[in-house]
Amino acid sequence: MTPDRRRRNRITVVALMGVVGAMIGLDVASVPLYRLFCAATGYGGTTQRAESAPAREVANRIVTVRFNAEVAPDLGWEFRPLVNSVQVHPGEEKTISYRAVNHGKAPVTGTATYNVTPDKAGLYFDKIQCFCFTQQYLKAGESADLFVTFFVDPDLATDPGTRDVDTITLSYSMFRSKTQDGPAADNAGRTPPAIAAAQPATAPQTQQ
Repeated sequence: MTPDRRRRNRITVVALMGVVGAMIGLDVASVPLYRLFCAATGYGGTTQRAESAPAREVANRIVTVRFNAEVAPDLGWEFRPLVNSVQVHPGEEKTISYRAVNHGKAPVTGTATYNVTPDKAGLYFDKIQCFCFTQQYLKAGESADLFVTFFVDPDLATDPGTRDVDTITLSYSMFRSKTQDGPAADNAGRTPPAIAAAQPATAPQTQQ
């Protein structure tokens, strides 16, 4: 084999190794990159997170927010919203709650996934506090009210693509957590925001 041929072969091998390495890297990063993409664009009804509601409201616009709940069959919980829907002005902060009851004979840790429909509203639906950000631990027979505080971004009213959105459905699906951490599970989201803000950081935030 000539030196030129060997050199070309080495270049080909290095190039192929680079392609394989890039493919592996993309595969490893695909999940977090996909999540970042969904959060940035609202794709698939992915909601946003915010520290507080904006200072402005769109008083001449009303959006109906409906609430839905589903429970995995193996969880053994009752899980439902305490109100079916609320009406809000874009920019208005609102708090509602879901109730979870463990009807099983053993303690269980649950975790919730969520999305909104229509999908295009995900970019404009912001959560300030939500039980879905943490795991929820319930003893046998225990119940808890789980709170979510949200607002609809005022820009929903000015985006030509969402001017027709008058109703948004917020849906949660509660599953058995892969890690049953017991009492160590983080039960944030069980205390109404107004009460939580007045409590010291070390105060328990669990209500039964």
